Amino acid sequence: MLITRFFEQLGGYLILMRQAFAKPEKARMYWNETFRQAKDIGVGSLPIIAIVSTFIGGVSAVQFAYQFRSISLVPMWWIGSIVRKGMILELAPTVSALLLAGKVGSNIASELGTMRISEQIDAYEIMGVNTPAYLIGPKIAASVVVVPMLVVIAVVLGIIGGWGAGLLGNFFSTTEYFRGVQDGFDGYDVFIMLVKAVLFGFTMASISCYKGFTVQGGAVEIGKSSTQAVVLSSIVMMIVNFFVAFLLL
Repeated sequence: MLITRFFEQLGGYLILMRQAFAKPEKARMYWNETFRQAKDIGVGSLPIIAIVSTFIGGVSAVQFAYQFRSISLVPMWWIGSIVRKGMILELAPTVSALLLAGKVGSNIASELGTMRISEQIDAYEIMGVNTPAYLIGPKIAASVVVVPMLVVIAVVLGIIGGWGAGLLGNFFSTTEYFRGVQDGFDGYDVFIMLVKAVLFGFTMASISCYKGFTVQGGAVEIGKSSTQAVVLSSIVMMIVNFFVAFLLL
């Protein structure tokens, strides 16, 4: 029964995604909606991403400084290298994706679920609008573009947060820290980070859209679909994270 339910959901998801990327009737209208979604996702999520990433970088620096102080042979400038690599490869993309799943994903599922329950989607369809393409396509496109931008900002702020925490605790000097940040930098790490960010953005937006678009019932079902969107997208993103790391690293 569970396996049957899984394949029914997977099939419905794939069919909806195929419809969502159909050729738009009026490109200008779709572009405007995509930019509106990008603004909502990017500007609306920037404060929480900035705060969390800054303190994650600071905590990382403090934790490693505490460990390294007991090992006299380890230079403290290594902390800069560890914070940079940790933020780029794992902390910034993963934590940002989970935060966005909770904030943006739940909003998307609630918005589409409300439109479905209030029959707004039915009204669009009566007017001849390709509702999956118009309501889902721009959200996914905006997420795929904006999430990598937010992840890059998270990396920068995380590195700055590590630097600030180190100076506050007198663990290292600015010269030492940024020597570590620059030491052994590999552009391939950034490539992996961006691959993760794009896949996370697509996963979060598409699953949330599917859960909201296909909701049936009333207000209780909308709440359940929002919760399911956050939980399911978070799980799938962690699975994607593993396979990206396993295949690319």
